[in-house]
Amino acid sequence: MSDPAWLPALIHLDDYGGNWERYLESVYGIFHNDFIRTQPKFQDCWVRCRRDPLEFGKEAGFWHCTSCGEDEMQRTPDLRRMERIQWVRAILDHPDDGAVNIWATMRGTDKRWCLWFREEYIVVIAERIRKRDEFRYFQLITAYDTPSEHRKKILRGERDAWEAKNG
Repeated sequence: MSDPAWLPALIHLDDYGGNWERYLESVYGIFHNDFIRTQPKFQDCWVRCRRDPLEFGKEAGFWHCTSCGEDEMQRTPDLRRMERIQWVRAILDHPDDGAVNIWATMRGTDKRWCLWFREEYIVVIAERIRKRDEFRYFQLITAYDTPSEHRKKILRGERDAWEAKNG
């Protein structure tokens, strides 16, 4: 299956001669442009990244899209996530493409929207309403590849249940 024309190429550490610092700064530069300097929209609402806590001068939303781990302060860089950093914005910019499945799910009281590209890579955003003026927006929660069949089964179940309920 060929990639859609809108899907950016992967960014490899080898493209930077294995220089981790240059690679990290380049990946962050893309994220900063896509979510700090500019912002995508979903359902006609802005998608913003979570800024706090800042770690090494980089927003929490960046670390969630480029690292993994349960402990917020002990996340490990994930090269597969980093290679696909440009995919986050691209998928949000192309939700109507047939290769992107979209559904909502609840995590406690948090309504989260999942945009799953070819059952290969998922972007998760949360619906937010600012209390002081009821301004509606979305917050980027995370994005990651989904190679595990176990994880795919869970995501398919969520997607299929949403589709059965919402047509």
